This record gives sequence, C-alpha cells and structure tokens, in this order.
Amino acid sequence: MTSLPTASGFLSIAKSMGFDMTEADAEDFLVHMKPHFEAADTLLSAPEVMPTIKYPRTPGYRPGPAEDPNNSWYRKTSIKGAPEGKLKGRTAALKDNVFVAGVPMMNGSTFLDGFVPDVDATVVTRLLDAGAEITGKVHCEYFCLSGSSHTNATGACHNPWKRGHSAGGSSSGSAAAVAAGEVDMTIGGDQGGSIRLPASFCGIVGLKPTHGLVPYTGIMSLDMTIDHTGPMTRTVADNALMLEVIAGPDGYDMRQPAYEPPAYSKHLSGGVKGMRIAIVKEGFGRPESEEAVDAKVLAAAELYRKMGAIVTEISLPLHDAAAAFFMPMAAEGFVRQIFDSNGVVTGVDGLYSTAAVDRFRHWKDRANEFPDTAKVFLTLGRAMADMHGGKVWAKAINARRALKAKFAAVMENYDILLMPTTPMVAPALPEPGAPRSVILKKAWEMLGNTAPYNSTGMPSLTVPCGMSNGLPVGLMLTGKWFDEVSLFKAAYAFEQDGDWTKK
Repeated sequence: MTSLPTASGFLSIAKSMGFDMTEADAEDFLVHMKPHFEAADTLLSAPEVMPTIKYPRTPGYRPGPAEDPNNSWYRKTSIKGAPEGKLKGRTAALKDNVFVAGVPMMNGSTFLDGFVPDVDATVVTRLLDAGAEITGKVHCEYFCLSGSSHTNATGACHNPWKRGHSAGGSSSGSAAAVAAGEVDMTIGGDQGGSIRLPASFCGIVGLKPTHGLVPYTGIMSLDMTIDHTGPMTRTVADNALMLEVIAGPDGYDMRQPAYEPPAYSKHLSGGVKGMRIAIVKEGFGRPESEEAVDAKVLAAAELYRKMGAIVTEISLPLHDAAAAFFMPMAAEGFVRQIFDSNGVVTGVDGLYSTAAVDRFRHWKDRANEFPDTAKVFLTLGRAMADMHGGKVWAKAINARRALKAKFAAVMENYDILLMPTTPMVAPALPEPGAPRSVILKKAWEMLGNTAPYNSTGMPSLTVPCGMSNGLPVGLMLTGKWFDEVSLFKAAYAFEQDGDWTKK
C-alpha cells in the first residue's frame, strides 16, 4: 500500500501548515514528491533491524490478589539470565515502563495494557548478562505521572508496612515488591523523584544516578532531559552492585557521556571521616513537612558528625529555585516529545520501537480513560506549547544550565547535600470517590525535595533512617555529578550503624 496522499489529502496537510495552495498546486507538488513517498514505502516495508533477544522467555501471567496482596505486580514470569555473573542467584523485577520483548506491559494505563514490546531495554540485557533472573514486571503509576500509588489503572498499590497507605510513585510496585521481600532488586525510573519517593515510603534504598550514567534505551520516556533509571534494593551493597551492572554507555542513548563507571561495590567501606556534608535548610520545615521526619533526618546528620564527617547547615535557595519550573517544563516536554511524536524523540539518535509508535498513534481515541493526573499533565503541556510556541521548555533548559553552574560552585565546598527524601512518611491513600483536589494533592505533595535534582541531573540516593508512626523515614543524600561512590560510602556507613527500624 502506497503512502502517497491524494491531491485533496495533500491540500489538507498543506493548509494545516499555513500554506495557501490550489488543488492544481497540490497535484503538481505530488508529482515532484512521489519518489520520496516511494522511498518511505520501501523503508516501511523493510524488516526491522533490532538487537537480538538473547534469553528465552514466556509472556508470563497476571497474578491474582492471593499472590499479590499489595497489587505490586503486573506480570510474573521467569527469564533466566547467564549461568554465571555478578548477579547470579538474584531475582530482579522491572518497572512496567521498561521494554521486555515478548512480555506484555501497560505503563500503569488502560491504553497500553497488553502491549507487547519487540525489544529488550539495555538494562534488561545487562541484568540477564550478569546472571540475574527476571521474575516479572511491577506496577507503576498511570504514564508514571504520580508520586503516590493510587493512579494505576488496576487500582492502588499498598505500602507493605501499612495497608491503605501509599507505596509512593511512580515506581510504586518496584518499591513495594522489594520491601515485601518478593524480589531481591528492581529497576525504577525517576523524572521528579519516582525512584526515591517510593523507596523512602517503603523503607528501601533507591538511587537516581547521575543523568546519563545508566542508559535509558528501551524505557518509555517522560522528557529526555530529566529521564533517569536506576536500582532499588534492600541494602546499599546490593544497590551498588546493581548499578555496577547496569551503568555505562550502550551506544544507543546519546544522553550518555564517554564514561567508564567504577566498580561501585568495591568502594563501600572507608567511612565518612573528613567528608563534607551540608544540611540543606530548605529541605526541612516545609509547609508539608512532618516534625518527626525532620527530627529523624537531623539525628542521622548528627550521627555522621560523630563518625567524623564535617557537617554544616547551609541555606540553599537554589533548592527551591530548581523545583519552581519543574511542572510546566516537564509537562511541555512530555506532550511534545512523547504524545506529539508517538514516543519518538524527534532528532535524537537512539533505538526506537516502531511497534510502540503504532500503539501510541491512537491515544486520542481513548484519552477519556486517562486519570486526572494525566489530563492535568497533558493539557498543561499542550497549553505551554500552544501559548508560547516551545519557549517555556527552551527557557527552562537555559535556566537549568545556569542553575547547574551555580550548584557546581556550591559543590566545590561540599561532598554531599543532606535532607529528608520526602517531607512526610507515607500518607493514607485517597478514599474511593475522593474529590479531584485530594487526588491531585496526594499525587504531587511530596516532590519538593526530590524534583530539583532531576533538573540538575546530580546523583541522589535515599536510605531508610528510622520510623515514624509505623512507617519508614527516608534520608536523601545528593552528590556531585558521577560521584555515586561518595553517596554509597555515606549510605553504607549509616546502614552499618545498626537496625534503622529501631532509630
């Protein structure tokens, strides 16, 4: 079937672009353009050139409530990796925005439910090459647009520590499954805190690596400038080992610099003596903060002082400045990069699933199924793009460049910035039929301390540091670009001090 449009069809395209043409003009243009349409037809009919799928697998199955009491899992399967490797004997699960060839996914949505990718994400191949067994896909929020765990189309994901409370988002199932002991480690994704928020709420270790350290190839994007993917584990040692396996350039993701990651798991010990740690005043006492959370995190800072770190409280207005333009910029990027182009980040070299492009093409036919979080994000992004012609996103990128330079100047004096990951412990999930104001508030109320470091691209790690009201408290450590080693050392030192649930 030819893609050559009719004269009237071409005329409609031309008019939509502001060109005044007659039907005779359209017919004449088509004569000259016919060879190019034919070239496109040849390309479309050619077989896909995709990486080889190395490890056998089955589509798996959807577990029922008895097997999945927290609603953490979308699919369970068993994909055996290499017989030897750093992760031999470990089980891993994947946030359900990660492509696994032959295994259905939904990215939290009814719209994508049942879509079967035709390629493995790079992180999937690397986990399997290291000997891990992939045991399934774990739920995430609807298009990954919530910091809570109540927007997945299958229903809420519950916190393993207290049913009826949020597991965090958008990597909700990733955190809940690890915290419940159902899997050893998971892949999460983080555009505004979506690894660190659920890790904090569920009491596990979660790392948002430096932007570009871990390849995002084969993972559904939100905005390429803030997309991060990384490890979620029960221990710091497992987190470092998992990062060691998945980090480094893959030859597809152009966001990645030519950087050779160290063996992170070999750099955990040594303590924090002499390390310069800054308590960021703006991360505490926020309108949404809970006093008990602030107190637990400040107690952790005092422990670091006793361990020999140089701990100083600083005021860092940059922290709030970095968060100020997050939503309009991310929303416009999401609409223009993903929905306007059906998942193809135009002009960016990489590896694309054309099957995903075909699925995305018809999203408007089912847009009424989207929850209010998705509707807010998409309409906000469309308004930014239409009203300002891309200027909001462009100015945000320029502002972020200046912001990074200012943060770099601050980090000349400090190794780590310290604050609560989330200003509160896991809140109760919205009641059925809750008003829109509650649904939206609970989706985004916890982003204040995490989102700034998606804008800067700095590595940021959360480690559990105590309990409040029967729920975990998260300590967030943020470091210099590509200095994950310092974060792991500091987190490991804290972890070795004793049972965090007793602190």
